[in-house]
Amino acid sequence: MTTSLSDVRPVGEQLRAWRQRRRLSQLELASDAGVSTRHLSFVETGRSSPSREMVLRLSEHLDVPLRDRNLLLVAAGFAPVYSETSIEEPRMDSVREALRQVLRGHEPFPAVVVDRFWNLIEANAAAALFMEGAPPELLEPPLNVLRLSMHPEGMARNILNLAEWRAHMIDRVRRHVALTADPALAQLYRELREYPEPVEGPAPPPSGGEVVVPLRIRSGDAELSFFSTIATFGTPVDITVAELAIEAFYPADAATTRFLKERGGW
Repeated sequence: MTTSLSDVRPVGEQLRAWRQRRRLSQLELASDAGVSTRHLSFVETGRSSPSREMVLRLSEHLDVPLRDRNLLLVAAGFAPVYSETSIEEPRMDSVREALRQVLRGHEPFPAVVVDRFWNLIEANAAAALFMEGAPPELLEPPLNVLRLSMHPEGMARNILNLAEWRAHMIDRVRRHVALTADPALAQLYRELREYPEPVEGPAPPPSGGEVVVPLRIRSGDAELSFFSTIATFGTPVDITVAELAIEAFYPADAATTRFLKERGGW
């Protein structure tokens, strides 16, 4: 398990830290979780020891990641309840097949499966477009798609709206760090911010003509434009499954659609 907000301090302090991170008052959390404000206060200050059910209930209402719910349980003196199964284990066969089915079904458009650090788990054939020309060191496992896309020697060389895309992605990672309190993810966030600023300067304000932030890239003589959607598993009780995400890229214009279909032999 990765060291995080929930590693060392007493469970009450940890719960208070998660509550404050979610910007909830004791009254708001107590009301949402169906407990008394007094009891919640006693739990946070260590005057009361929470039951296993209380830890899980508060974790649910605080939207604590499964990985950190296990750590909270351990801090409270209970055994972890959420498994963390390698994606290669036989019991994950149905998960792997579901992911591959989604990836195949998205052809000829790019799609990738990433973990909580945006390390690449699976990709369809069309996603190779994003890896063309990248130096070998950026493609070595574990391939990190954020590092690949924003490193000056990676995709960044071919991103036409780099300032806009960079600002969008850095903010996305910042929000994920705020959600998870993961120090390794925070380190990745700092690394991405240290990459050189685009020569065109900071990102321009929204023009009002776009409904999403597009990814505009150059591939040979073609200029391509994409937007993306992200899908996760709906009811995960395994840490690995909970931390997987499918990012599917869609063409944002007719020219990109034609390019991808011709490239994929459709």
